[in-house]
Amino acid sequence: MPDDALIHDPDGGMPRLLEIMRRLRDPQRGCPWDIEQDFASIAPYTIEEAYEVADAIARSDWPELEGELGDLLLQTVYHTQMGEEAGHFTFDSVVKAISDKMVARHPHVFGDESRDKTADQQVADWEKIKAAERAGKAQARTLDGVAINLPALTRAVKLQKRAARVGFDWPDVAQVVDKITEEAAELIEARDTQSHAEMTEEYGDLMFVMANLARHLDIDPEEALRAANTKFTRRFAAIEDALATDGRTPADSDLAEMDALWDAAKMRERKSDKND
Repeated sequence: MPDDALIHDPDGGMPRLLEIMRRLRDPQRGCPWDIEQDFASIAPYTIEEAYEVADAIARSDWPELEGELGDLLLQTVYHTQMGEEAGHFTFDSVVKAISDKMVARHPHVFGDESRDKTADQQVADWEKIKAAERAGKAQARTLDGVAINLPALTRAVKLQKRAARVGFDWPDVAQVVDKITEEAAELIEARDTQSHAEMTEEYGDLMFVMANLARHLDIDPEEALRAANTKFTRRFAAIEDALATDGRTPADSDLAEMDALWDAAKMRERKSDKND
């Protein structure tokens, strides 16, 4: 029988949250929606909550971050409850696994190895340990274990980093730029002479090389694109604000006028940056 006293105890901590989830999934007393869910149906919510955590951090909204971290924690509890029901794992086994992993991956903190290492040396050691773990899981290939459902740009960079560790990489940024020029030309040719599927493939090739350039320049392509999205949103809002001063919307304007307003917004931003 679910523990009602624990569920309503504001100081119940982690056991309270686990009991709440057990109640939500209880076939007789639970929530019909929660009972119907499975790993696949909950996974999109897990990804969404992780992005909302990142968004709160980007905005330095610490009260919001507190709530979003709770939402993300709930996702872990949700999956572990379903895992326990199916006999796959439990919350305690998940906690033990990650604790064991952190101890094993930090021998310079929890073991006998020296802490007198550079950050690069620690990263290299970390990757060696991860490679050994993958080998133990029969993931012997270089690119094994890079999650398929990562954002595409992030996954591209991770794949390229793995390949680079075994020497499959351009040694110079100039060669990457040359490859971008080559792929852009192939995309234009596909647009003019090939099918939409072939054009899509060429576009993917160009994006993959652009991610490679970001890696060589030590740029996070996801972060760079998010910043570009924010800038576009901000400047387009400036266009709308300018048009609204005489009661118009973008639909009442034309490209030439909106382009001029865009340039004006860009100039204001540059002047503001110089004054800061």
